Amino acid sequence: MNKTIAIQGAEGSNHHKVARDFYGTSIALKECMSFDALVAGLLDGSATVGVMAIENTIAGSIIPNYALIDSNNLHIIGEEYLNIHHHLMCLKGQKIESIKEVWSHPMALLQCKEFFKKYPHIKLVEDVDTADVAKRIFNENLVGIGAIAPKIAAEIFDLEIIEDEIQTIKENATRFVIVQTDAPDNKNKEINKASLKFQLNHKRGSLAAILNVLSDCKMSLTKIQSLPVIETPWKYSFFVDVTFENYKEYEKAKVILEIMAEEFKVLGTYKNGRK
Repeated sequence: MNKTIAIQGAEGSNHHKVARDFYGTSIALKECMSFDALVAGLLDGSATVGVMAIENTIAGSIIPNYALIDSNNLHIIGEEYLNIHHHLMCLKGQKIESIKEVWSHPMALLQCKEFFKKYPHIKLVEDVDTADVAKRIFNENLVGIGAIAPKIAAEIFDLEIIEDEIQTIKENATRFVIVQTDAPDNKNKEINKASLKFQLNHKRGSLAAILNVLSDCKMSLTKIQSLPVIETPWKYSFFVDVTFENYKEYEKAKVILEIMAEEFKVLGTYKNGRK
């Protein structure tokens, strides 16, 4: 049976590309205009799994999404890394001199700001979603309007890319996680990464002690992120990602951390998405 994948954004977005890269093209999409709506789709059963951006090499961690995964007890079952490319596209047969306005998400506009300094006649207009703009240009036959969107949007909506790779910073990547409500039935041999959450007391060296355990158990720490515990001022939850070669070493670390840490929780065990 085909999976229904909840994505943030519309068909043709980067979230859609990640869904296709991870699951192939035989999928049904549930388009969500917010991450809250994406999670709601998982909880009400209208989607099987969700694709959720979690961090970016320029913007950093998407902190609210850590809280969404944790508070709704979602399970991370996989991850995907995507290099972000911005392309200027429009209806076929136009040149950049004839484009009066370019619509896109505020972040995309910001990342392409330097490029548009060469074209002061173009007005930049903020919109909700990059791919949704491309879809509207196609559906409404909008002449003189351009979109900044991924290449997949041009393919789907039959638009012409008139300028390639217009982002200022060329090395820009986003990490996405694949989430679902049920705990996965992963095979140990396929798992070499885990996402963990824990709280610590205020004793000196408590975080260092945890990190030492991870090191002793041959875990490589790839990410650490702290979030305040809302109910308790000046107390923090730590979200960490670790990679490992031996699953038994991971299980050993987990047993020790369950004893040492407060509110210990496994958010997911899965295959490392870094190629």
